[in-house]
Amino acid sequence: MNMPPIGVVAPAWLAEHLGDPDLVVLDGSYYLPTMARDAEAEYRAAHIPGALRFDIDAVKDASSSLPHMLPSPESFAEAAGRMGISEEMMVVVYDGMGLFSAPRVAWTFRGFGSRRVAVLDGGLPAWKAEDRPTEAGEGRPRPAVTFRPSFDPKTVASLDDVRQALATGSAQVADARSASRFTGEEAEPRPGTRSGHMPGARNVHYAKVLAGGKLADAATIEGAFREAGIDPGLPVVTSCGSGVTAAILALALERIGKPAQALYDGSWSEWGAREDVPAVTGPD
Repeated sequence: MNMPPIGVVAPAWLAEHLGDPDLVVLDGSYYLPTMARDAEAEYRAAHIPGALRFDIDAVKDASSSLPHMLPSPESFAEAAGRMGISEEMMVVVYDGMGLFSAPRVAWTFRGFGSRRVAVLDGGLPAWKAEDRPTEAGEGRPRPAVTFRPSFDPKTVASLDDVRQALATGSAQVADARSASRFTGEEAEPRPGTRSGHMPGARNVHYAKVLAGGKLADAATIEGAFREAGIDPGLPVVTSCGSGVTAAILALALERIGKPAQALYDGSWSEWGAREDVPAVTGPD
């Protein structure tokens, strides 16, 4: 099975390959509490035929107080294998908003060693817009297999990594949150989290690299980063509120052939809750 060189596939591509034995489709929908949507209920009501549900709040580091932090390689491998997914299979992830949480799930699989991973461009809305079939109910289980993880820690930035990058200029930090959250005009949705941003970070709201719920063209993406003061040709660490929409920026950088250096998993949920690192308000 040939996958396009960029990590997104169109509904027509997925429809053509839907019955392939080495393909697994995942509903990776996740919604913020303020969105008032139930990802599990929506999956049971309508999902792409054969799709399995992958919940980032279930497959996570349960020992961390931060939201949906990456689990250990062993824990992830156990969860993926139980779902019938091996590292050799083709994984296509979608979500119910178009492009929101699916890139985070895809980034997770790739980080743990999946060799062929893509996001459905436009997600379930694009699939439905083309009058393609859906099914209801629980997902059909697949036979368990072995997932052999090969975790690359360099793809994940820690708080210390980000602090050093900002202090030395070794990498640029792109924050995918909205402008009002970045400047501190809007309060953070998580209790105990300060408003504002990391000194030196730049704001690239994830919506600026999308068009109609799909990944925007290369010129639009490059323009969004450069307008924010980020040179995509130099190392970039992506961040956001809790490591979800940061993966959209990472996917966008991949589209223009300039992959992100790393994604800050803790993102503002970690940085904004700490008193030992600075936070500033207003435009950077």
